[in-house]
Amino acid sequence: MRRILLLFVALVAVVGVVPADTFLNGHGGPLAVRLLAETGVVKVLHHTIQIGESDDVFDYVSEGGQEILFPFNRLSAELSIWDRHTVVFLYQPLEVATQVRFDEQRSIDGVDFPADGGVNVVYSFPFYRLSYLYDFARAENLELALGLSLQARNASIRWESTDGQSLVASQDLGPVPIVKFRVEYAFPGGRIPGAFVGFEADAFYASSAFINGAEYDFTGSIYDASLRAGYEPTPGLDLFLNLRGLGGGGAGTRPPENRTFWSQSRSGFTDNFLSTLSLTLGARVR
Repeated sequence: MRRILLLFVALVAVVGVVPADTFLNGHGGPLAVRLLAETGVVKVLHHTIQIGESDDVFDYVSEGGQEILFPFNRLSAELSIWDRHTVVFLYQPLEVATQVRFDEQRSIDGVDFPADGGVNVVYSFPFYRLSYLYDFARAENLELALGLSLQARNASIRWESTDGQSLVASQDLGPVPIVKFRVEYAFPGGRIPGAFVGFEADAFYASSAFINGAEYDFTGSIYDASLRAGYEPTPGLDLFLNLRGLGGGGAGTRPPENRTFWSQSRSGFTDNFLSTLSLTLGARVR
């Protein structure tokens, strides 16, 4: 988190002392680069998981300490080609670590955590996303783009008793195909020069049997939608406020023979769903 905040400050500071029209891009070239950074807070609206069909449904919000606000950061880089094609690389860190005392016994992946016991709860789900967008609009102050994304999930979910006697770990790495849409409108003139509004959404829902030929039933979903408003205080720099809904989940049963790593859950059944709302301040350097 500290590195992301330092990068955010550095982007703003450097643009303030370097001529904006020569900071990243020249004039009239076929390629253009944009760097974006956001920082703010996220609220977990709903978050449940069940590992093992006979085990408990664990509520991260009411039972796992996720009822408060947590830091939220986001970094991305974009390459625009001939003003119509855009390639986006996104890194989204997302880790919530809490420590709670269980009021009631909970069974997770066949492991019992007793009442009144302290538990360290970690939900780590950072992801990397590579996207391609094609801009259908021909106006200079309007982007209307549609494309595809490929996201790599990098999940690590853990419960560990503070006495070190009980531990559940469930980790997963895999690709997720996504449909992407983005629109942004820059107001011409006006009282706030360079003011703009935008909407962006990445969404996916499918079964893995259909997408990648898995041999067992599995459904997965993701949504990442944001509204933003900002302005350009100086050429080459955009500042904005962003409201984002981010979440998704998956449910399915993995056959025992498909368990490859010891860090994967021992119970084949998993049902997980997360819904969050974040508010961030952002900077875009062009």
